[in-house]
Amino acid sequence: MNEKEIVKWLREDDPDRLTELFRKADAVRRDHVGDAVHLRGLVELSNICRRNCLYCGVRAGHSTVERYRLTADEVMQGARLASEFGYGTLVMQAGEDFGLEGEFVADLIRRIKKEYALAVTLSLGERTEADWRLWREAGADRYLIRFETCNKDLFRVIHPPVGKDDLGFEGRIGALRVLRGLGYEIGSGVMIGIPGQTYADLARDLLMFRELDLDMIGNGPYLAHPETPLGRAAEVLAKNPGAPTDERRRLTAEVGFDYPVSDDPVPADNLTAFKVIALTRLLLPDSNIPSTTAIATNDRLHGRVTGLQSGANVVMPNLTPTRYRALYEIYPNKSATTESPEETHRTAIAQIIEAGRIPGTGPGGRIR
Repeated sequence: MNEKEIVKWLREDDPDRLTELFRKADAVRRDHVGDAVHLRGLVELSNICRRNCLYCGVRAGHSTVERYRLTADEVMQGARLASEFGYGTLVMQAGEDFGLEGEFVADLIRRIKKEYALAVTLSLGERTEADWRLWREAGADRYLIRFETCNKDLFRVIHPPVGKDDLGFEGRIGALRVLRGLGYEIGSGVMIGIPGQTYADLARDLLMFRELDLDMIGNGPYLAHPETPLGRAAEVLAKNPGAPTDERRRLTAEVGFDYPVSDDPVPADNLTAFKVIALTRLLLPDSNIPSTTAIATNDRLHGRVTGLQSGANVVMPNLTPTRYRALYEIYPNKSATTESPEETHRTAIAQIIEAGRIPGTGPGGRIR
């Protein structure tokens, strides 16, 4: 597919055509990665972040957030649960927290690898190449770092630089290439329906997935956090749907988001997310694609199931200790925030079965 064809599918609203798209993606998924749904146990290691991304509820400038950083024992508790539940992977995710020192993370990886038969995925932001090398040598298997949009101007606005050496979008893509060179499986993804995003932008994102030959691709609808500039911009736009372009830009600039908003915005909804999952599966048939938490948050009953039926083959149950989950509020009302890990596990298994699939075993890496 080229950009024009992808845009046409993203705009498609005929139910019969979309049903055919989802069926085709599901068939490609079955042929290339099978019916197993790989389970990745997620541990949210820290909500401390040095960045000020305009959309994120744990951004450095959000001063009312109660910050935390898990102890090694708390992380190992998550690893133990992942192993007991039969998952093949533990994902350690955090804000860009340099208080998570390289050797501390390396020691966690070594302990996990020694005690459990788990693959380890890291999602710890942009770090030094020395840290990435150390963690790879300690046994880390995969690294996830989302670029959110390949529109460089929009990227620059929503990701304010953290220093003079911040390379912006080019740095993010460069990081993925460095990680691949170090031997990691690499993952990335984008938000769908960011204010300012166009259909052409989203189509180019999909083509960037293919250019990078990503091993893991996680996409979800943009969910506005009300206490962020982009969240306030979304609220302003919702209140002024018919305002001219110049007026919309003036209004959003007043709340901290100074970027032209499309007259024809991409919806931040699950239907568009399912289209993106399906098109991603067609572009990269053997990649691992999750039915994401953002999708489940938008539709707690059916979102994850429909994602699995649209081409996805991964789910990531949250194993963070319950008392911390609400503090990792990148957007409000995340699914499973108040559940115990056991409840989250049972829900994930039930949804996999509802989707007509089977729980996967083993690490579930990409099989080319």
